[in-house]
Amino acid sequence: MAAPKVYDLFANDSLHSLEEQLALLADISQSFASTLDISRTLKNAIEKFMQYMNAEAASIFLLENDATELVCRECAGPVNIVGLRLSSKQGIVGKAVKTRTCQMVRDVQSDPDFAKTVDMGTGFKTKSILCVPLIIREECIGALELINKRNDELFAEQDKNISMALASAVALAIHNARMADALVEQERMRKELELAREIQVDLLPEANISNFPAQGINIPALEVSGDFYDYFKRDNGLIYFNLADVSGKGMNAAMLMAKASSLLHHLAKSIDDPGELLSRVNNEICETVSHGMFITIVSGIIDTDTCTIRFSNAGHQPPLFHDASGKFKEIEADAPPLGILPDTEFPVSEINLEGGSVYIFTDGVTESLDEDHKQLEVDGLIQLIRQYSKLTASERLDEIVSRIRRSDVTQRDDITMMIIECGMY
Repeated sequence: MAAPKVYDLFANDSLHSLEEQLALLADISQSFASTLDISRTLKNAIEKFMQYMNAEAASIFLLENDATELVCRECAGPVNIVGLRLSSKQGIVGKAVKTRTCQMVRDVQSDPDFAKTVDMGTGFKTKSILCVPLIIREECIGALELINKRNDELFAEQDKNISMALASAVALAIHNARMADALVEQERMRKELELAREIQVDLLPEANISNFPAQGINIPALEVSGDFYDYFKRDNGLIYFNLADVSGKGMNAAMLMAKASSLLHHLAKSIDDPGELLSRVNNEICETVSHGMFITIVSGIIDTDTCTIRFSNAGHQPPLFHDASGKFKEIEADAPPLGILPDTEFPVSEINLEGGSVYIFTDGVTESLDEDHKQLEVDGLIQLIRQYSKLTASERLDEIVSRIRRSDVTQRDDITMMIIECGMY
């Protein structure tokens, strides 16, 4: 960076010309533009103020905690007050922020708004103060404070004018630096969400395995999903399956999803009873879950030799059984979600498929909206199942979900669905 320009500005404490003032502002603005780091931005500002305003001390206060506090973020002079917190209604700084006007006090000892706390604690003697609010887009974000002109001079009217111009420049620099920080944070979060989604996808089973009795699909509403499903063939030939919905959205739901999915996948390899499996997982979730989160789930075992499924429903949407005669039956949940009550028992239901199909889904399916902004609901899903009933399970699943997504142009929730059939295995 080029060395700062030096101006003969302080003879008789006055700026010699408008040209010199403009050159000064251009130099300071260029200094601010050299970095988007807030700390360096404020440091540059303070050094420029001390140099050009010929003050003994300078500080920048920024509003925090819903604009209730003023915090010194940078200072220069004989006393370091970085980190000092004041009420946003306290002192001359607070008055400048509250009124959004420049405060030029030539004798602070006689001013009722002067807060003597810093002087009493440090031994520094404040004589005069020039304090200017930092305003950007009609929002006050803090204040610039200059203390004591050197050589026992007092702040003059033209000091007030140039400080207001300087304050505008630093307010803009701080605003730009904050925006840059926000963009960096957004990019970091985007990459973390991408990684989280990759991990989630890796936890899902391989899709559309040919002739497998379970087929599933998951379409997240956001970058990561709170829904999950799983199915796999165990060593004894039985097939385990689940489909679940974690309460809430975002990263917390995604983390609980990953934990529950991994735990179920591991335990389901050796536990034959679906109710016992959910009881074990429920106790673990109850010990560690926070923020009132819970999981609704349908979890069970498919026996392809007898074409039966045995399953437990923990507070989840009732699965739909479409029997071979074409009739539909909802199978209601008979236990609360996981993570609500420890030591809960989860009853087991059994269905003989006999050429029928079981549809398990989350409320993102039935609560999706059509072009008329009406929810699909279970009746609408039944109509879609009938419409695509001649297709294979995987084709049917793709068509139903595609139809839902075409209708619901503003997907508000994760869409997750599974079809279980016997006879194609």
